[in-house]
Amino acid sequence: METMPAVNRARMPRRSNPPLRRGGPGLTLSLVLLLTACALQGGAGAGGEPALPAHHTPEGFRNPYPVDDRKRSFFSYWRMRLFEERFADHEAVAHRMPAHTVDPSSIDGPADAPRLTWIGHATFLIQHRGTNLLTDPHFSDRASPFSFAGPRRLVPLPLALEQLPPIHYVVISHNHYDQLDRKSVQALGSRPRWLVPLGLRQTLVEWGVDPERITELDWWQRHDEPGLSFTSTPAHHWSARTLFDRNETLWSSWMVEMEGFRFWFAGDTAYNPVQFREIGAHFPAIDLALIPIGGYAPRWFMQEAHVSPEEALQIHRDLGARRSYGMHWGTFQLTAEPMFEPAERLQAAVADAPAGTPPFETLAIGETVTLDGDLSIPARGRAELP
Repeated sequence: METMPAVNRARMPRRSNPPLRRGGPGLTLSLVLLLTACALQGGAGAGGEPALPAHHTPEGFRNPYPVDDRKRSFFSYWRMRLFEERFADHEAVAHRMPAHTVDPSSIDGPADAPRLTWIGHATFLIQHRGTNLLTDPHFSDRASPFSFAGPRRLVPLPLALEQLPPIHYVVISHNHYDQLDRKSVQALGSRPRWLVPLGLRQTLVEWGVDPERITELDWWQRHDEPGLSFTSTPAHHWSARTLFDRNETLWSSWMVEMEGFRFWFAGDTAYNPVQFREIGAHFPAIDLALIPIGGYAPRWFMQEAHVSPEEALQIHRDLGARRSYGMHWGTFQLTAEPMFEPAERLQAAVADAPAGTPPFETLAIGETVTLDGDLSIPARGRAELP
């Protein structure tokens, strides 16, 4: 019988818009799996035995702080998708997305100061004092269960998985196809240690990862390694890889502490006014936060799953992060908003924020930055939005 690695429970209270289109069959097919399950889940749910944590149910997991209890269904999704909401055409403008090709030599060797490279979507390479870590590694062409259909990568990968330095740790936020990619998991194999939310251990084992290399955590549980620690922290989201397994596995954000450097990876999340303030209160002086800014339109449908850029900025402020970077945009088209709107709206929100608000910026795909104290020093020239 497999045993779960030991964990410690932390003490914690509970430009102009691009052309629009209806979308082709590939996009439509994948959205059935990526979004319809979100519609079918409805609100946060209720029930559960009194002894269960607030985010647990007898069948799986739920959001303890629902923000939108409107009922959604398979039919309301398709009415919206086919007749009410037009999706912007990302492919027509994808060539304007700021992007660099990563020189593998620039990320080879230990980094004394924290070094961050955005691979695209929710995939970051984070390097510090000889440790190399990936978040939600996705190196495939599509965010889909199918090789022939589904959201296609809009901008070429800035480097191949084979060009990465040795990876020591991987954190996974949840099991959606745009953030848990089977081919990438299998390519990385059992070399790194995998940190995953409750319920995902078996999936990785079925894909060939040695169970001894997987650490599965509930919210507010911590796993320690020499010189660093990982804490699974709350997120407001959901899980499913089919229409029949929704919320059977947990979703998490992650706090990682690496020898004087503390960063938070949001994974994928909606906003609520409780959980991110709790995280910020429990972990003061967060050096870096990686926060999603895209995938939010139409708002009536996505509010319970994805933050808007303005809500992303509120998370940044709730956390008290010294610096944040936006993610979950510009790589795969999952929702209706124009391709560059997430970054543009974030820039506008930051400009309107109170004086003294710490920086919250976006990166070019493939861009590397080195963090030195409270300053972010670009390792390559910053590309401006088109």
